[in-house]
Amino acid sequence: MDTVIHNALIVTVNQDFDIIQNGVIGIRNGLIEWVRTGGKDVTSIPASEYIDAGGGIVMPGLVNAHTHLPMSLFRGLADDLPLAEWLNDHIFPAEARHITQETARTGALLSCLEMLLSGTTTCCDGYFYEDAVAEAIAFSGIRAVAAQGVIDFPAPGVPDPTRNVAAAVAFVEKWRQRSSLITPSIFCHSPYTCSSETLQKAKQAADRLGVLFQIHVAETEFERNQSLTATGLTPVGYLDSLGALDENTLAVHAVWVDEADMEILARRNVNIAHTPESNMKLAAGVAPVPRMLEKGLTVGLGTDGCASNNNLDLFGEMDMAAKLHKVTARNPTVMSARTVVRMATIMGAQAIGLGDSIGSLEPGKQADIIIINTRQSHLTPMYHPESHLAYAVRGADARDVLVAGRVVVRDRRPVAMGMDDVRDRAAAIGARIQPL
Repeated sequence: MDTVIHNALIVTVNQDFDIIQNGVIGIRNGLIEWVRTGGKDVTSIPASEYIDAGGGIVMPGLVNAHTHLPMSLFRGLADDLPLAEWLNDHIFPAEARHITQETARTGALLSCLEMLLSGTTTCCDGYFYEDAVAEAIAFSGIRAVAAQGVIDFPAPGVPDPTRNVAAAVAFVEKWRQRSSLITPSIFCHSPYTCSSETLQKAKQAADRLGVLFQIHVAETEFERNQSLTATGLTPVGYLDSLGALDENTLAVHAVWVDEADMEILARRNVNIAHTPESNMKLAAGVAPVPRMLEKGLTVGLGTDGCASNNNLDLFGEMDMAAKLHKVTARNPTVMSARTVVRMATIMGAQAIGLGDSIGSLEPGKQADIIIINTRQSHLTPMYHPESHLAYAVRGADARDVLVAGRVVVRDRRPVAMGMDDVRDRAAAIGARIQPL
């Protein structure tokens, strides 16, 4: 083996959600070779490196199904506002003034650092200057689905809106063979910022290139009412009428959807990215995720960008998702611990098109693995590991992080990135940004 992880409590998140005591994982050429019981003595297994998990939880790296990486630079910039005011009066102007290739790269590095240090090994991103974002992703060592943003207004890096889809296509063509860790994609911001022609062109381009099509959908009641007034259709119905919904579409938010909308989403096999903390903070509402799961929809868990969350800790998102839906349904049995752990791992991977290669610890899959330090007061005692993962573990409990078998965080320290340098550069940019 290249690497053997031992002395581990392995939460596989495989189909049976097997939990292995005294587990051992063998890694060769970036892939999981085997997962089995083995105890502490592994000297009989030849390997280049042995990693002692210290009895901690070893699990698949988390999958953040929706991010805007450079927006870490806007963390706390405009809080406690309705979405329309927050977006139109604060975020869009800040992006126009302050997002450049340099700042997009720095903000993306800061976000990748935060995610890796909190146990996320894969993210699904959509933003502008995505070429610079992808460079930051590649440098950090995280895995990502990365998408160039499309919008029918002058945007950072794409001042001519008539070039928006062409810019997204150029990004996909550049990055589709450039990095084994980056899967390019196309991201249309929303039905209310993109014309029907743009939506159709972007989706057709994504289909032609064989990549994921991402879009914000039905995030607010205002958006739903606006769509009904303008088109006579809900946002989901409108996108369906344009041919934009299928198994290669990731619908982000999907808060204001009714039974008919969910029937369409299920019939088209659309995947969902659920962002409960952002939805709550912007008072957008509560997506009917338990009902979506009943209908067989694949729902991943995302944080959204730091401007509307304000962090990228997916463990916190698991805790919030479970409790939000319990109190909304007034039913403590909905959104169980295993459900939200699946949403943050294998279902998130499936939602962004990577379910065959990541999201669970099984032979043949990529060795995207995290080790949780459970020798802490807030994690003692432990009866059910999945319950700890959903309700007690914090991002700061991630000790070691591997992506494709390569250690990118060791004992809470990133291997490739200088933490102080990234933070200092981001802080310098923040000093130039003045809140409106």
